[in-house]
Amino acid sequence: MPQTLIPNIHDFLSKIDPFDKLPRELQRQIAGSIKITYLAKGEQVHFGGEHELRYLYVIRTGSMEQRKRSGMLRAKLSEEDLFGFTFLEEHKEDAEDYSATAIESTLLYLIPHAELLKILEEHPFFAEHFASNAQVRLHSALDVVWSDSEKGIFVKKVSDVASDKIAVVQSYTPIQEVARLIIEVCSPTAVVMEEGVIVGVITDRDMTKRVILAGVDIQSPVSEVMTLNPLTIGPNDLVLKASSLMMQHNIRSLPVVENNNVLGVLTTTHLVRNNRMQAVFLIQKINYAETAQDLALLTSERQAIFEALVEGQVNGDVIGHVMTMIMDAYNRRLIQMAEDHFGKVPCEYAWIVAGSHARNEIHMLSDQDSAIILSDNATASDRLYFQHFAMWICNALDACGFPLCTGKFMAANPKWCQPLRVWKAYYDKWVANPEYDCLLNVSVFLETRWLCGNQQFVSELQSHLFADIEKSNGFLPSLVRDSISVNPPLGIFNSLVLEKTGEHSNTLNIKRFALTLLVDLARIYGLSSGSQQTETTARFIHAHEQNILSEDMLKNVLGAFRFITQIRLSHQLEDLKEGREPDNQIDPNIFGSFERKHLKDAFRIISDLQDSAKLRFIRE
Repeated sequence: MPQTLIPNIHDFLSKIDPFDKLPRELQRQIAGSIKITYLAKGEQVHFGGEHELRYLYVIRTGSMEQRKRSGMLRAKLSEEDLFGFTFLEEHKEDAEDYSATAIESTLLYLIPHAELLKILEEHPFFAEHFASNAQVRLHSALDVVWSDSEKGIFVKKVSDVASDKIAVVQSYTPIQEVARLIIEVCSPTAVVMEEGVIVGVITDRDMTKRVILAGVDIQSPVSEVMTLNPLTIGPNDLVLKASSLMMQHNIRSLPVVENNNVLGVLTTTHLVRNNRMQAVFLIQKINYAETAQDLALLTSERQAIFEALVEGQVNGDVIGHVMTMIMDAYNRRLIQMAEDHFGKVPCEYAWIVAGSHARNEIHMLSDQDSAIILSDNATASDRLYFQHFAMWICNALDACGFPLCTGKFMAANPKWCQPLRVWKAYYDKWVANPEYDCLLNVSVFLETRWLCGNQQFVSELQSHLFADIEKSNGFLPSLVRDSISVNPPLGIFNSLVLEKTGEHSNTLNIKRFALTLLVDLARIYGLSSGSQQTETTARFIHAHEQNILSEDMLKNVLGAFRFITQIRLSHQLEDLKEGREPDNQIDPNIFGSFERKHLKDAFRIISDLQDSAKLRFIRE
């Protein structure tokens, strides 16, 4: 290659990902090793041969199309895109699992495998950027753009803050012995067990009030003075959730429990010695608001917290949890206000949330998805009460910045305010006859979460749903067919999946063409593995634990989901800063080389998972 071309090639490489991460001397070294080739439309790249003859390909001009052996589209690539990562591994068994064809006249830069391998061996710090596995590249991308460095205690896990010192006693243990253990382990709380199940707690303050001041015999069993049915927190829950529970119920400590195993205790002392928690303060304001108008005035604070979380580079999963807890607080407070406004409820009920609210994936675009399960003895008069009750709550939530659902999947719709027996009949119908309308309904109500009222109604309904699905041979295949009817935007930067007309012309709907596909696939894999989790990531993890999803695919899909989520959240933040209404319409032209490459990795992962789901669940 003529030496005069090297400065031009170096200038090109230095501006695209991942070469822009390399020191200039390595960029120049790579530029000097490059071979140049030209492909006419329809010509293919021929892979294979000794590893010294293999290359990493960079598209200088033109565009390429990758297809799998089956003929299915793998990706469409254009200027600045790279391919051939797979062929960098010397022992890669599937190193010829796709072909690459020019779909217009294309100029390629070829970086010799041996040269690149030598550089990465000498500089292993940069190896992740050139890894053959998309999951590694996506992880690298998240590390570069969105770190999980300290952003305040409220986004930490309980296990990161709580003490592992706690007394665990039996219900028959004498009060004096419990007091001795509390002092011995330096814990303010003792957890009381009975036949392996947590039945109560008692604190050092309880000892003063309930034993000393009340004159109770210190040899009496602790069961006589303990607090029954105590609140607990899980080790993986956010400190924000624990703090909110403490304030809501006016308690000073929470046992940390997992699968009935007591791991430690979280106290108010652990919290006050750390940083401020803006979201906790907002939840406290919500809990003490006296009117719906007071709640509506807090909307700007909710937006400020969202902006702080995104700007603070907090993990997207955590942002979803925090924003969900805030929406939960609004919802619960309005339910309390409605009960005060309309008078005592005439029968037992459960208020449930669905969709992204149930999945703990709330963001600034999330609308309301809710329903009411009534007692089977509810009368026509009772149902009329709850229709007014729900309408008041839904309208108040709308005034607080949580829009009414355009599909009317809300408790205010009489169709979704029904006795338990009717809800069971709904699920029977949806699972047995999954036509389009039924699939639409069930796609909303396949993930529900209890919020207020009789929680047993929700548990009973979910058990009924899973029993229906287990008996059905056609339900999961129907969900799969529906989920693969939309393809991820493998050709996004070739303008093949962009809106053609209207106000969103030349933009991509990141929700429809990416996030919804992942949510749908998580639902399918979660249901097939028997998971009763509602969160997208938890469903994928459970499917892996049940050997339905491979470890490699799990890492791939979690990386894709988190990366695309962060893209959407950042887009919403930008809209808010510019004074625009947030939406899901992404303009691909704003992306640099970095985002383009990692988005294509993510879209390809979604396509692969769709293929896997089709093979596993659909038997033609």
